[in-house]
Amino acid sequence: MQYGICNLSIVPLRFEPSDKTELVSQVLYGDYFKVLEQRKSWSKIRLAFDKYEGWIDNKQYIEITEEQYSTLDQETPILSNDLIEFVQDKEQHLYPVTLGASLNGLNLLDHTFDGSTTQTIKPKENLIQTAFSFLNAPYLWGGKTPLGIDCSGFTQMVYKLNGYKLLRDASQQATQGEALSFIEESEPGDLAFFDNNEGDIIHVGIIMEDNYIIHAHGKVRIDRLDHSGIYNADKRLHTHKLRVIKKII
Repeated sequence: MQYGICNLSIVPLRFEPSDKTELVSQVLYGDYFKVLEQRKSWSKIRLAFDKYEGWIDNKQYIEITEEQYSTLDQETPILSNDLIEFVQDKEQHLYPVTLGASLNGLNLLDHTFDGSTTQTIKPKENLIQTAFSFLNAPYLWGGKTPLGIDCSGFTQMVYKLNGYKLLRDASQQATQGEALSFIEESEPGDLAFFDNNEGDIIHVGIIMEDNYIIHAHGKVRIDRLDHSGIYNADKRLHTHKLRVIKKII
């Protein structure tokens, strides 16, 4: 088994080993992983954080040892806590890092960082404040940063920055936590999931106070939430059909 760590800011994770194929997620600076299969130009990897799999360009990561992987896996995550910051190498070259990037591998990568960090489990009420950091970020299928993010990437990163682990896709996140029977039972920070006509979970958002929800749809935005689903006041219609509410914390 081989292992790797991402030494660049935002690296595409692809469905297949090609630049032309679907972006399924992103590998952020400091993310480390197992290499499941290695080809001439691409590697299939499994991220340590959420076990998500996909293909990464071999030029966009460096190999590490099993011992280094295990050490990273045992440490409390240290995350960048600003929208955009920079790490610096020995030649004083700068590398941008985005909100929620992992900084545990700084010494391994021979980089330094002087920005704001977070590494503690925060109370549930902090989730909404963190969610506001992504407000108006454009929607990007597979995205995980304030420069572009999808619905489940948004919820995953908000929880990650507060010390909690969510799986990557909305359908996977819907398997976590405790199901609630009614919106009235929910608290700010709980997750609401939405399905399509076939019953598949296709969307997720974070519940706020007073029947509002913050979610990624076109951009990270705030809409109304009722028993039918998400109501978009701009369009004067329901855009998503409510399936279930989950209490994760």
